[in-house]
Amino acid sequence: MKNQLFIDGEYVDATSGQMFDVVDPSDRSVFHRVARGGAADVDRAVQAARRAFDSGPWPRMSGTERAKVLRRMGDLIAKRTDELARIEVQDNGKPLPEAVWDIEDTAGVFHFYADLAEGLDGAETPVELGMEGFTSKAVKEPVGVAGAIIPWNFPLLMASWKVAPALAAGCCMVLKPSETTPVSALELGEIANQAGLPAGVLNIITGFGAEAGQPLTEHVGVDKLAFTGSVPTGSRIMATAARDIKTVSLELGGKSPLVVFADTPIEEAVEWIMFGIFWNQGEVCSATSRVLIEEAAYDAVMARLVEEAQKIKIGHGLEDGVLLGPLVSPSQHEKVLEWIEIGKTEARLVTGGGVPEGLEAGCYVQPTIFADVPEDARIWTEEIFGPVVCVRSFKTEEEAIRLANDSRFGLGAAVMSKDLERAERVARAFRAGIVWINCSQPTFTQAPWGGYKQSGIGRELGIWGLNNYLETKQITTWNAHKPWGWYIKA
Repeated sequence: MKNQLFIDGEYVDATSGQMFDVVDPSDRSVFHRVARGGAADVDRAVQAARRAFDSGPWPRMSGTERAKVLRRMGDLIAKRTDELARIEVQDNGKPLPEAVWDIEDTAGVFHFYADLAEGLDGAETPVELGMEGFTSKAVKEPVGVAGAIIPWNFPLLMASWKVAPALAAGCCMVLKPSETTPVSALELGEIANQAGLPAGVLNIITGFGAEAGQPLTEHVGVDKLAFTGSVPTGSRIMATAARDIKTVSLELGGKSPLVVFADTPIEEAVEWIMFGIFWNQGEVCSATSRVLIEEAAYDAVMARLVEEAQKIKIGHGLEDGVLLGPLVSPSQHEKVLEWIEIGKTEARLVTGGGVPEGLEAGCYVQPTIFADVPEDARIWTEEIFGPVVCVRSFKTEEEAIRLANDSRFGLGAAVMSKDLERAERVARAFRAGIVWINCSQPTFTQAPWGGYKQSGIGRELGIWGLNNYLETKQITTWNAHKPWGWYIKA
C-alpha cells in the first residue's frame, strides 16, 4: 500500500516529513500510515497540474487518445478488484461484497467516461445567427485545473466520480481524499502511471481539511472545485470559491424520505427500507433515513421490519454473511451513538440503539429503529449518517408529500406503491434530485446524481458529470472577406 503523496507523476514525501495514522474501525488499530500533506505540498501539486494543463499534451490530445488511457485505468482497477476491495474493508469497514461492488463500479466509471471522451472529438453545435455573412458555433473545452475533495464512505468510487470525467474532459486535477480513508485513492497514482497518463495530470494529496483541503480550495491556480461532504464544509468551500469566481459543484448532505403506501407487499417494503438505511452501515448521503408508512399498513410493516432488522449479521467486513460492518471511525461511532441517545428522548426506540455484544472493541452499532417519530424531532430533521432509521405514519397522499418535502435537504426520495400512476405522481411532487419508485438507493453511472436545496449544486455522473469539467466557447466567423461597412464601406 502506498503511503506517499503523488505529485507530478511520482510518489514523494510531504514537505514536512510528517505522517499520520490510518485506523481499522473493526478494532481501532492502526493499520497504515500516510504522508501528512500541507499547504506547500498542495502548491507543488497545483503547479504540476497547472504546467500539465498549460503546456502538457493531455488537454491537446483528441478525446479518442484520452479514452485509451481512461480505458486502461479502468482495466487496471478491474484486475485489482480483490486487493482494492480488501483495502476498502480495512480502511472503511464495509462488508467485502459491498467493497467489491464499489471497485467494480469504479472500473465501470472509467470505462464509461472513456466512451464519452471519444464523443468529444469534433463535437460542436452550430448556432443560427440570422445575419448574412456570419457563422457561429459552440464548442466544448476543458475548464482547466480542478481541485477535488472526496468523502470517506465510498473512497475509491467517489474519487472516480470526479477523476474520470475531469480527465475525459481534458482537465488536470489535484485530488484530496478524506483523511479517514486515504489508502485506496493513493493507488490511483500507480494505476495512472501504468496506464500512460502524463505526469502532472493527476496529483493526490493526503492530509487534513484545514492543512490540505483549505489550501486547495483557496489556491489561485485552481479553476474548478468539486466537493462531496457535509453542508458546513460545502458552504465554506462555496464562500472561498467566490473570491476568485471558481466554478463549483457540491454534493452535500441528505435526510431522504421513503414513502410506503399500504398496497405495497410487506416483504418488498421491508427489503427496501432495510437496504435504504442499513446498506454501507447507513453511511450514505442519500440514505432513506426517514420512512413514512401509510396508517393501514403501519403496524404490520413495523413488526416485520423490527423482526428482520434483528436478524442482520454484524461483524468484520471479511466475515462471510456480514451485512453490517463497523462505522468508519471512532469519531463517527461516537457521533452516531450520541444521536441515538438524543433519539431516546424524542421517540420510541423499538430495536437496536447500542453496541453489539462481543464487538465492543470496534466501531459497531446495532441496526436501530425509532418509531412514531415527531416531525420536529432532531433525529427526524438532522443527518445522522449511521444505521438509524426514523419511522412515522401518514394518512393521506398529500400529508406524505408534505412530510417528505419538509426538510432543508433534497438529495434523494423514494416511494413504494403497486399503483404506478400514484407512485409517479408522488415522485414528481418530491423536491429532490434523485427519486426511486419501488426501490431505494440503486445508482447508475449513466444517470445524473445530485440534489436540491442544501443537498448541493450541480450534477455528477452521466453526461452531466462530464459537463462539470467543460467550458462552452462561442466561435463566430465573418465569412464575406470584405470590410463589414461600419468604417470602411465595401
